[in-house]
Amino acid sequence: MKPRHPETPAPPDAAARRAVAPVVCYPPEGLPAPDLAALRAAFGTPRSVARITVPPREARAFRVPAGHLFRIRCTEGPQVGDLNLWSAADLTERFFSGKTRALHGTHVSTGDRLWSCFPYLRPMATITADTLDWYGFDEHGASVHDVIGTRCDPYTHALLSDGGQYHHCCHSNLTRALAAETGLPLGVAEAHVHDVLNVFMCTGFSRATGQYIMKASPVRPGDYIEFLAGFDLIGALSACPGGDCGSEHSSDAARCHPLEVEVLRPEGLPEGWAEPRPAPYDRSHGAG
Repeated sequence: MKPRHPETPAPPDAAARRAVAPVVCYPPEGLPAPDLAALRAAFGTPRSVARITVPPREARAFRVPAGHLFRIRCTEGPQVGDLNLWSAADLTERFFSGKTRALHGTHVSTGDRLWSCFPYLRPMATITADTLDWYGFDEHGASVHDVIGTRCDPYTHALLSDGGQYHHCCHSNLTRALAAETGLPLGVAEAHVHDVLNVFMCTGFSRATGQYIMKASPVRPGDYIEFLAGFDLIGALSACPGGDCGSEHSSDAARCHPLEVEVLRPEGLPEGWAEPRPAPYDRSHGAG
């Protein structure tokens, strides 16, 4: 973090330098916006085709066909989840949290999309409903559903706990879930686990230090976030060992609850809907 007592004295024009107006790095006006009204009208009454219960401090994988919905639902008590997504056809195409953050902001909600990694850079899933969209940003600068945290993991835990060995961090949970779903060895599956969407987690950055902060999630039983799959997906969701993440994670001390993933088939999709194409960049990188 930035030093509390800088070694370098401020120059005479420090105030003027700090006062420079910011600009948005990636103006969202360049992105085609999803027509949520048309999508919802076409969905009709979606039919449930699968329900997956994710036990506390564990993860489960699931599959979502193109054009289907999936909902992540709080069922018993406040609980956050770590979500990974992959193309079912090619695990190397996976959710790119950093670019999603650059395009939509630190926290996502209805109308935002989860983008895949290079060289594809296409929307894997569109958020079509979010019962926590009322939360906005609070007085601490925190909000819900972040793409800034990476996932709790046993490597950081070991560094911060003098070598402690904890096997139910979200990274390990997701690794086991992907291995179980695909038949891959654990070591191969682990290489495909990536930075997550922190579902229901309430987070932000400290205005004093810039540190990543968390607070108890506002999620309650019945709340959910819903996505439309752009193409055939494999997902994995971990019910974080931090429970509502109001105090700590990576331990067995927090009270944890299960989460539910429901896959639904909509009655229809808007006329002209099609699976998204990869980004149109020619991949020559200036060499040809």
